Amino acid sequence: MTTIAERPTIDRTATTTARGEIATPAETTREKATREKATRFVLAGLRLALGWTFLWAFLDKMFGLGHETTTAQAWVNGGSPTKGFLGHAVAGPFADLYRSFAGAAWADWLFMLGLAAIGTALVLGIGTRIAAVAGALLLVMMWTAVLPPENNPFMDDHLIYAGVLAVLALTAAGDTLGLGRYWARLPLVRRLPVLK
Repeated sequence: MTTIAERPTIDRTATTTARGEIATPAETTREKATREKATRFVLAGLRLALGWTFLWAFLDKMFGLGHETTTAQAWVNGGSPTKGFLGHAVAGPFADLYRSFAGAAWADWLFMLGLAAIGTALVLGIGTRIAAVAGALLLVMMWTAVLPPENNPFMDDHLIYAGVLAVLALTAAGDTLGLGRYWARLPLVRRLPVLK
């Protein structure tokens, strides 16, 4: 009777180095493409979520949709989008500065235009660099209005959102689920890449 020797099995997922260490395999092209695609969609989702956050704040303050702003306090009904928060809720070392322009027409206009422009740009995926920088600046200002934060010595959601916006500014986050690729082809945007 003939004995058949078993063939050694080869583990194709790992290799051994000259010193006998197990080396992990390099990422395949397909795995890399899948990871990059997933990353693009996660960034697009974050961009859309933050864009909606800014747009919702604008819509609620403009029309008094009843979430944070009543109809009577709506900007279209003569209310001030900055008077309530800046006039009563600010605390910390910058409280007097913010109270000094609470309810001022220029502050209301800048705040509302900022919310609308940042939110619209992020949702559409156009001008994400400028929108992200402006949004991060607005969020950091809102953070300074309530120092120290209620639940932490220094960190709160405003700083986290600002950090996410920085990531969006550094990536092509407007290209996926947005109009970023079309926006980037415009002659003005080609001349001034900061507008991407």
